[in-house]
Amino acid sequence: MPATAASLITEKLFNELFPQRNKFYTYASFIKAIKEISQIKVKVTRRAVSVYQIIRTDKASGKATIVRQDVDWNEAWAKAKPDSSYEVDYSKFCTEKDAATNKRELAAFFAHIAHETRGGVDDTFTDGLMYIHEKNTTSAYIAENDEYPPVAGKKYYGRGPVQLSYNGNYGYAGDCILGDDKILLNSPELIETDHVLAFKTAIYFWMTPQTHKPSAHDVMVGVWQPKPADKAKGRAPGFGMTINIINGEIECNKGEDLYNMKDRMKFYQYFLTKLGGKDTANCSCGKMQPYLYGVNE
Repeated sequence: MPATAASLITEKLFNELFPQRNKFYTYASFIKAIKEISQIKVKVTRRAVSVYQIIRTDKASGKATIVRQDVDWNEAWAKAKPDSSYEVDYSKFCTEKDAATNKRELAAFFAHIAHETRGGVDDTFTDGLMYIHEKNTTSAYIAENDEYPPVAGKKYYGRGPVQLSYNGNYGYAGDCILGDDKILLNSPELIETDHVLAFKTAIYFWMTPQTHKPSAHDVMVGVWQPKPADKAKGRAPGFGMTINIINGEIECNKGEDLYNMKDRMKFYQYFLTKLGGKDTANCSCGKMQPYLYGVNE
């Protein structure tokens, strides 16, 4: 039987890995987030690149609900252009494969949330989860989005372990996690006050593909394999590909010395060691071409 996410890390080890963390982030809230989001799966179907339907299933009740169906979904031109369909079962977070693979996935997840929320001394690796929201909250992080329009007066700056940003991501997360996009669009500050929800947003972001990108989860467990076009762009399975997914335009294809990329890689190796894992394959994205915003591949 595969290891469960909770069995991979004890409260004692969690506290050792994040000794300077904000008290908002607790082991109990992390484990509760895993347990609760495991009861959700979503089926995302796309037509004509940008026309979506999302069906969210509550596994406890068995109830399936269409939480998003774009206005053009039933148009003939959209039906004529089927694009992709995939299911995300959030119970597979750090549970899908053998214990060694699951440890690598958890180490990768921790590496990214630690990098995104760190606030201490370089190369000590003790300063993850220090911030609930990004330090500079002056920017609203608003982008035009027909399906997930911003609410007047609300800001969508980075919040939570993965620093979820922009109204589009808040709305999509609301659909998948809560079954209602308006909850996080109307009240983005919930991610700063609900410690379980904060971890759920990070797990959601990790598990859910973004348009033409695979999910970080699928990369770390070997579900995603590069197509010839990916190989031509230097993309390969491994931790480096998760950097490409999360922040590739800023950090990838810029050589091996970029600070942010190296910081993520160092955190990954640190957490791997602490969890009793090993991995040296394709950990860098220094020679990987990033996915460009708005460009469908």
